[in-house]
Amino acid sequence: MLDHERVRDDASPADPCAPRDLPVAPRTRRTFLREAAGFGTLALSSSFLTACGLGGDSGGEALTSTVARAQARGEVVIWDRTGDLYRVFDALIPSFNAKYPDVKVRHVAVDIATRLPPTLASGAGLPDGAFLDDVQVPGQALHLTDVGKLLSPYTDRIVRYKVDVNTVEGRIVGIPWDLDPGLLYYREDLLDRAGVDPAGIASYDDLTEAAHTLRARLGNDVRPLHLERDPFLGQLWVEMLANQQGTSMADADGRLQLESEPYQRIMQWIKTIVDEGLGTHANYLQPTDVQTLDNGRQILVPWAMWWIFAPQSLLRRTSGRWRAQELPAWTSGGARSGVMGGGSFIIPAKARSPELAWLWYEHLLFDAQGYRTVYGPSPTYPRGLNTSVPSYLPALDGPPLFEPVAALGDQDIWKTDVAAAKQVPGNYSIPSWWAEAVRYFGANIQQLMDGRMEPDEVLAVSTEQIQKNLVDRRR
Repeated sequence: MLDHERVRDDASPADPCAPRDLPVAPRTRRTFLREAAGFGTLALSSSFLTACGLGGDSGGEALTSTVARAQARGEVVIWDRTGDLYRVFDALIPSFNAKYPDVKVRHVAVDIATRLPPTLASGAGLPDGAFLDDVQVPGQALHLTDVGKLLSPYTDRIVRYKVDVNTVEGRIVGIPWDLDPGLLYYREDLLDRAGVDPAGIASYDDLTEAAHTLRARLGNDVRPLHLERDPFLGQLWVEMLANQQGTSMADADGRLQLESEPYQRIMQWIKTIVDEGLGTHANYLQPTDVQTLDNGRQILVPWAMWWIFAPQSLLRRTSGRWRAQELPAWTSGGARSGVMGGGSFIIPAKARSPELAWLWYEHLLFDAQGYRTVYGPSPTYPRGLNTSVPSYLPALDGPPLFEPVAALGDQDIWKTDVAAAKQVPGNYSIPSWWAEAVRYFGANIQQLMDGRMEPDEVLAVSTEQIQKNLVDRRR
């Protein structure tokens, strides 16, 4: 079993920048990672954003040169989230020091959600580099170094989506790391029993028809498709479906795009699933979700590849019966995947040793020894880290970084993951107010899933709320 430990939120109640009321669940980087580093279920106010450094225009000097290997010396302070990721990154130090023997790496495990935003805002006690979820990068751009010049030799060899989401007003302020492509997870045994060929699920109409067949042949209590009840994860999920169609909530100039054909398709499809009784509306891997997955009432899960945590660690009765394939497409010839989450690395604008931090991340991300150490078999992940893939194309084109997955019937999931990753459309923007929009768009998606709002209403009302309360207030 993989080492998926529980991680508590130990933020002090006196800290105004600490997250509040986070759901209680088994946590690792993937199990409820997509709280946007603690901001997922938090209703953020303008004063909170100002105090914690999440607003304002982008700034920070560009890092245009670094030091040669022979001259690299000193100490570099790297922050990573506590738990599994800290351990896999920590294992990188020996190979880094073999290359840079005069650089001391002080690798610190911290609560990134609680400590990094106020530290970036104050400039006191800064690390030289840190992990940061993609949805937080734009909001912190004011405090981050522009790494575009140093990244330029690699930019064309990185999945375009990851470059786009780390670009704010023409500055690349995040160093792209992993990619979380969407997949369709399904119970192979139940599809076989119902006579549904997974290879025939090529469109969302096909997916709807498959759900109808499963319910008709397996019983009326079957609600095959997962509909996410958590507003943050529900919004993240819808954004994956939008990314598949080459769009996002706002464009690179901040103009809202919710009232558009791609979002109409998504909302209408959700309404169909709700109206025809084909969805299980449950919180991600909470008791109801796990129970319905294990007892055969929930059979089809279009989600990020990190859903693999479920059959590996939680679905005791059905582990080994699940499989994964690319998502269906929205239109003929359309992308069969989109991104749901992801993380990058940042170098604070006021870091003491930004050049050494760059060397660290260059080794981690773009050196085969680095990314194989992170993703390959290790004491933390004996069969390899299989909850994401690198966004660096040479890593995707090389030998598999992790082994076939027993919880998926020994499926060679690497091939499926890579095929999905390479289809992810670019042209995706994350606005600085993304997490705040959960109180509007995320909440309204839940109203649709509960049958209390119509598709057009969700998009029109969300657009009005976001424009008035988030976009206009920043002008």
